[in-house]
Amino acid sequence: MCAGGGGIPVSDDGCDGNALRGVEAVVDKDLTAAVLARDLDADTLVIATDVPNVMVDFGTASQRPLGRVTVAELRAHAHDGQFARGSMGPKVDAVLRFVEGGGSRAVVTSLENIAEAVTGDAVGTVLTAR
Repeated sequence: MCAGGGGIPVSDDGCDGNALRGVEAVVDKDLTAAVLARDLDADTLVIATDVPNVMVDFGTASQRPLGRVTVAELRAHAHDGQFARGSMGPKVDAVLRFVEGGGSRAVVTSLENIAEAVTGDAVGTVLTAR
């Protein structure tokens, strides 16, 4: 683990170069993980969450989990507003950016499935470059 949310964002106040002031900001841990994985030339990005899959039609009678998906499929679901900004949206955006930026594979899954996600026997939503 190399990056995560939290901390106090600050900005140089521009006065003397030594003074910092707190600013309102959020460090998006999912996007941070995607950028870090890309910069490290990782093949796989795993985003761990509380559920085993990304869902479409969440909270409705037609709710269903996404298994293996293409970039085009996941991007279409995102465009249709399927993923909430404060919930699954940042995770979906991160895996899309990672794979579109050259990563081979990204997985969104629960903590219980991390080992399988890394080895390629993933239970979860799997996005591949091909």
